[in-house]
Parts: sequence; C-alpha cells; structure tokens
Amino acid sequence: MISLRYHVVSITAVFLALAVGVVLGSTTLSRSLLSGLTDDNEQLATQVSDLEAQRNAQQAQLADADDFAATVGPMAVRGQLDQRTVVIITTAGADPADRDALKTLLGDAGARVTGELQLTEAFSNPEKADQVKDIVIRLLPAGVQLPTASDPGSLAGGLLGPLLLIGKDDNKPQASADETAAALAGLTEGGFVKAAQRVEPAQLAVVLTGGAAEGDGAGDQAATVARFATQVDRSGAGAVLAGGAGSADGTGAVGVVRADTAATSILSTVDNVATPAGRVVTVLALREQLEGGTGRYGSAGNAEAPAPGVRTE
Repeated sequence: MISLRYHVVSITAVFLALAVGVVLGSTTLSRSLLSGLTDDNEQLATQVSDLEAQRNAQQAQLADADDFAATVGPMAVRGQLDQRTVVIITTAGADPADRDALKTLLGDAGARVTGELQLTEAFSNPEKADQVKDIVIRLLPAGVQLPTASDPGSLAGGLLGPLLLIGKDDNKPQASADETAAALAGLTEGGFVKAAQRVEPAQLAVVLTGGAAEGDGAGDQAATVARFATQVDRSGAGAVLAGGAGSADGTGAVGVVRADTAATSILSTVDNVATPAGRVVTVLALREQLEGGTGRYGSAGNAEAPAPGVRTE
C-alpha cells in the first residue's frame, strides 16, 4: 500500500523538478534577452553618436554662413538706401541685439535712422484693445484719416503711420511736429509706447518683432502687430516686418501677414532677422519697397525666396 508519506514525497519531487526547470529555462532566456538588448543598445548608441556628429557639422556650417554674411553684409547693402531715411519700430518681444545690428547695417547701406519707437506689451494685449482704440481716436491729428477697420492694430497703425512716415507722393510730413509730439506723449502716458527723445518722420519703416507669440491671447497679439505693420506700410513709401525664429508660424506676426493675401500684396516680411543674412535681406527688402516691390523672405516654409531677386516659387 502506498503511504501518505510517499504521496507527499512524490508531489514535492514534482514541484522541485518544475522549479529547477523554470530556473534553468529562465536563465537561458534571460541570457538571450540580455544579449539582444545589449546589441540593440550598442546600435542605438552608434545612431546617437552619428546624429550628434551630423548636428555638430550642421551647426558649424551655419556658424560659417553667419560669419560670411556678417562679413560681406556691409558690402552687399552698400548704397542700397543712399540718402534714404528709416524709422525703426520694435515690439516688446524684439531682441535689442537684432535692433542694434540692423541699425548698423542700415548705416552701411547709406540710410539715416530718424528715430525709434517701441511698442510695449500693453499695446498688443487683447484686454487693452478698447483703451488703445479710445486713445487713438482722441489723439488723431486734423487731416489724418483712420482706416475703416476697427481692430486696435489697424487703428494704431492709422495713427502712427502718418506721424512716423512722410507722404509717399510729396515727401512731406503728414502731421506737424507738435501733433506728433502730443500723440506720442499720450500713447507713452497710456503705457502703449516708448519713444526716443527725438523722432522725425522717415520714408521707410522697419517693424522689428520677435518669434512666435506665447501664452494666452498669443494669436490676438500677433494679429495686432501684423495689422499695425500693414497699416504703417500704407502710410508711406514702404515698410518691412522682420521677425526672428518662429515668427512665420501661425502664432507669429510674420505668419499672420503671410496668411493674408491683401497684406502680402503691400507689406514685405522677413522671418530670420536674428541672423546676419536675415538683416541683409531686411535692408534689401526696404530697397525693393522703394521700387514698388514686395515679398516674403527668409528660411521658413511659407517664404517665397531667401532674398529679393532670388525666387524659389
């Protein structure tokens, strides 16, 4: 007769055999998995190393291109704006370094910068839109007509454009010095602009902005700057809206202009002003504006060419 003890010993032996088999099998499997994972890890490490080398090479090429553009830029623009006048308008997001470099290049081109005006964050703040409209209407000089559009950007451009630019046909100021000073003082007191001590009307304008707008109301902020720049262009011989990386996206002022065929028919845009090449293109685009031309320039996907006279579409 088979005893209970025999059953217990038999069952224990079976489970022990299963356990040993599982351990041996899992050890073999683990070694196989570890070997495969090690191979995959080595391949990924090689790919990462190759990509880093490609990135470093591309960065070196871009640096060389920037150095080249910075070197030949003054020669490329020499005489392009000889005896012309330019006013520089910057937004709160514009990089002061870009502004200073552009001013130097404008001087190399023979232009004289007659003044600078900075638009503050409040200027494009959607919550301040009604205040901008009210102050524009209140400060409007006699003889200056506002556009039919009622958005704050167009209205502000309708006010500041004639103050900052001379007439396209007669090259004469469109408002008196006192009217200009009063309007700029009112906008300054309202917290919407910061003006240099002396601002004279010019033939051309550069509206310098940053990259893509961020945060709540980003689209409205970009639209305000875009419509402002477009209206300024209508006030004189020409204007260029120049922005940095990301400015040509949907949340950037350059991108808003490029999505509007009516705006692109008169206002030139540059999407890489943060680079030496982009600043050269901005100067050349101003020259093209004097001749009645317009274009979308830069390196973004919605640009039509890298520079005036170099069409890729």
